[in-house]
Parts: sequence; structure tokens; C-alpha cells
Amino acid sequence: MKRITATKATTIIKNVRKTSNISAMYHDFGGSSTHLLDDALTSTTNFTVPYGIDPVESLKEFTNPKSDVKIHFDHGTTTLAFKFQHGVIVAVDSRATAGPSIESQTVKKVIEINPYLLGTMAGGAADCAYWERVLARQCRIYELRNKERISVAAASKLLANIVYNYKGMGLSMGTMICGWDKRGPGLYYVDSDGERMSNNIYSVGSGSVYAYGVLDSGYRYDLSVEEAIDLGRRSIYHATHRDAYSGGVVNLYHMKESGWEFISQTDVFDLHYQYKAEKEKK
Repeated sequence: MKRITATKATTIIKNVRKTSNISAMYHDFGGSSTHLLDDALTSTTNFTVPYGIDPVESLKEFTNPKSDVKIHFDHGTTTLAFKFQHGVIVAVDSRATAGPSIESQTVKKVIEINPYLLGTMAGGAADCAYWERVLARQCRIYELRNKERISVAAASKLLANIVYNYKGMGLSMGTMICGWDKRGPGLYYVDSDGERMSNNIYSVGSGSVYAYGVLDSGYRYDLSVEEAIDLGRRSIYHATHRDAYSGGVVNLYHMKESGWEFISQTDVFDLHYQYKAEKEKK
């Protein structure tokens, strides 16, 4: 890549400020209008990368087990969502960890994209929070341009396409996009590799193996609202009881035709003694 002096760079920046013509800068840098920098500067969903740095190779270097620099942290959480006859139930814990350390017990792991779309957070908190906010903006732009809400399928595909551009660059995301559109309730899983799948039940995170055990034993599509809420709450509780990386409180949402509704926030400590008392009565 062509190198330039600091004086030359300053002149280029001044010219761009005067003309607001980005293509002029490519000419000065010796690039073309199809250069990666074009997309980085003109797209609202891309980051500019410092010259001379390859994010993929840098990540491999820092996460190599033989490297002296250790930046890899274990991720832990429990999130779940499932469809049933009255919509979608979304349940999450609230513990944030960095390796063996508990950093917070009050993280909000459900991101309210719009009144008819919810996203969950598993993996890197910053990655999920940022890219789902980007998705919220893109969904709003779609709504303004087309005079109708974006479908759940389209929203999930949009997020998958966005994060796929950064595959191998260190993103850590395992999110569920839940919503209601003209086709009814929708539930999709999207991860940081750009993978996208649809199903009736999903659980993501280190505690998901425990949550699935409860979900699989109690799930039916014809559950009542009360039964579905109890199933979601119990599934998260049992995951937090067995998984050290999950804990805090259980946050519950119900996605209905009229939009999402926040149901409850319950401390897993209180749930432990509630379920224990119920078990002893039997």
C-alpha cells in the first residue's frame, strides 16, 4: 500500500473537508473507488481499520495458546426463547462474567429493537448490544421507506448479513431474534459467523444444556400463557442453579400480536426457596 507523509495526509483531510468529496481522497491515496475504504467510510455498518493491521491475523496471534498475550475469556450466560400458540416467550438471566470473575448481576440481556422485535444477548455483551442497536436503526429505516414493519425473517437475515462481513475478526454473538409480523410469531437464531436458523425452541449460552433439559420435558405448542411463563422461568432458574456463569435475576418477556410485554423480573435466590417449598409440599 502506498505510504504518505504526515503533511500530505493533512492536506488531503483539508481538501475532503472543503469538497466533501470522498472519491477525491481515494485518488490522493492512490486507491480506487472500489477500495475497501470506500465501503468503510460510506457505510453505516462498517468500521474503518488502521492501515497495516489485519484483524484476522491479529486475532489469531493474540489468541494463540503459545502466545504471551492472553486476551481470551470464557463466556457464560443462559438465554432461551420458544414459540407457542399465544406467541413467543423470551427468558434470560442477568449475570455477566469475564473468565472466572462475576462482573455484574444486573445485565439486561433482552434488547428491545422495536415494539414488535426483541433480541437476546449471549457471547460478547458489547458485540450483541452494538450490532442489535445497528439492526434497530436499519429496521426503522426500512419502516420509513416502505411504510410497513420489517418481517422477523428479514430482520434476522439483515443481522446475519451484517455480522458475516466480520467473520473471523473476533465477534462473539449468539442471539435470538423474536418478533411478530403478518405471518405470526417468529423466532430465529443468529450467530457471529453469520449462521441463521429458525425453530420453535432455542437456548443459547453455557447454561443452555440445563435449560434444554427442563424445556424438552415441559414444552408443548398448546401451552397456556401461564404455563409457558412458568416453563421459561423454571428453565432459566435450573440453568442458573447448575451453571456458575449464569445467575442474577430471571427477566421474562411475552411477544404477542400487539407487541412485546415485559412480564416479570425475579431473583433466582427467591425462586430457589419457592421451588424448594413446592417440592417439600409434594
